[in-house]
Amino acid sequence: MASVRNLKKDVHYVLGDIIQAIYIHEMTTKGATPETNALLEETFQAFDMLLEEINAKNIENKKVHFKGVYNKLENIANQLVDKINAL
Repeated sequence: MASVRNLKKDVHYVLGDIIQAIYIHEMTTKGATPETNALLEETFQAFDMLLEEINAKNIENKKVHFKGVYNKLENIANQLVDKINAL
């Protein structure tokens, strides 16, 4: 892990791309649906949760902690992409 700043950028870029994909889906289909709204809400909650974990204080082993956050980001992103593909 290069830095905390790069981890934050990764969270912004990855989840931002997912949000963009949801909006593109809405524009190319019948518009906003309860499913896409729920997916957007889930993405925003994941964003908030990940940033809270990144900004956590009093961490004993920062390297292990940030690696865990990065793994959570990957898992969340994969789950959200699967849900977008299922729409």
